Amino acid sequence: MTATILIADDDAVARRLVENMVQKCGYETVVVDSGDAAIAALTAVDAQAIDAVVLDLVMPGLDGMGVLAKIREAGLNIPVIVQTAHGGIDNVVSAMRAGAQDFVVKPVGVERLQVSLRNALNASALKGELQRIRHAKEGRLTFADVVTRSETMAAVLRTAQKAAASTIPVLIEGESGVGKELFARAIHGSGERKAKPFVAVNCGAIPDNLVESILFGHEKGAFTGATERHLGKFVEASGGTLFLDEVGELPLAAQVKLLRALQEGTVEAVGGRKPVKVDVRIVSATNRKLLDHVKNGKFREDLFYRLHVLPLTIPPLRMRREDIPHLLRHFLARFCAEENRPITGISGEAMAHLCQLEWPGNIRQLENAVYRAVVMSDHDQLGLADFPVSAAQSAPAPDERNRHAEPLIVGPAFHSTVPTMVSGSEIPIAPLPSAGTLAMLTSSGEMRPLEEMESEIIRFALSHYRGQMSEVARRLKIGRSTLYRKLDDAAADDPASGGADEAS
Repeated sequence: MTATILIADDDAVARRLVENMVQKCGYETVVVDSGDAAIAALTAVDAQAIDAVVLDLVMPGLDGMGVLAKIREAGLNIPVIVQTAHGGIDNVVSAMRAGAQDFVVKPVGVERLQVSLRNALNASALKGELQRIRHAKEGRLTFADVVTRSETMAAVLRTAQKAAASTIPVLIEGESGVGKELFARAIHGSGERKAKPFVAVNCGAIPDNLVESILFGHEKGAFTGATERHLGKFVEASGGTLFLDEVGELPLAAQVKLLRALQEGTVEAVGGRKPVKVDVRIVSATNRKLLDHVKNGKFREDLFYRLHVLPLTIPPLRMRREDIPHLLRHFLARFCAEENRPITGISGEAMAHLCQLEWPGNIRQLENAVYRAVVMSDHDQLGLADFPVSAAQSAPAPDERNRHAEPLIVGPAFHSTVPTMVSGSEIPIAPLPSAGTLAMLTSSGEMRPLEEMESEIIRFALSHYRGQMSEVARRLKIGRSTLYRKLDDAAADDPASGGADEAS
């Protein structure tokens, strides 16, 4: 999913020109004809997520300066590029003081607009990453700090927001690297306990003989090596939230004591003489099927139901591929700033390829891949060669090579050569001169299956529009999620040759 740009201009001709240029730069557009409509598009409850605004300063009713003021009042951190027919210094100074990121003079050229949008989006991504890091350190992370545009994640976020308003125990399930701790911190930072401590414990990293001591504390001299008193994580988190990561790794003996602590609201330190009252909100997480552990006798059933009051399942990155471009932009902005590298973006070829990978390590793996690419690249734009992990992922296993003779994104069977992919700014709006032909019949004269022809059409579109997924979805008039699903289905069913003759 590419960035979405809101265009606000009362001039229909100017609106259409800017819309075409923004789309040619590889972005999606939302177009309105007034300042009031722009504010409505930005602040409505069910409003589409907007990444940047191209705003005309002179409009009847609520003008551009009024829109900037309302954006500031609403606390929105959206970069705004103002455009004016008069490039006077007074207008520019006023707009920049009101919060505009940049300005352009009408009629703006596509190259100038592309540079402004790219700079605005990069600056916004870096600002968001810095804010997220600051919030994490201060314990003030909220759901606004979760980078996602996925419909799959929207339901998870709604459930998590409801959970944050209460003290209900939450069990976060999901594969390693999907961001379970981020969600736990957001639940804490969005609730009434946000001013209190957030204490995280990795249950899988604690030696079995120290679990009780670390969770519940110990008195001085309680055992060999206990040279001083230790309060324990429950007492440290009192009044706030205790996050039990990988809770399924707790030994059975510690599970008994944990269950009692949750039921009674008290903990007893190792070597202690009386229980200590604690008030903690429990958020736990696991990357395993905890119910299977219960069935196998590795996890107590009564403790499972005590923790499993409100389960949250975070989908893996391969189930929300539309988030990958946004995550890439945020990671790229952060690492370029940290490493002082003047990298402007990621090529369309690399972006399209990265969006098709499985990412078994999820967001953590994607983040590390961008970090390595930023450090090792010698160019001002990251290309496919800067992501060797992607080549390793796309190589099929020995027993899979017959089913995946060639990657789906490479090109259709009826294309003799595949055109070189280009960046998002060079997406062709008009069709290319050379067009492919689609065989309707097999070599025996029978109709080819509809799914097979559909797969070839999608592959041709991917090649024709240089791997730009949003452009392909728009031209085929299907949703991006539908496009990704069809690509996955086609990749699973693709025969060895991929040609029409083999279909029979």
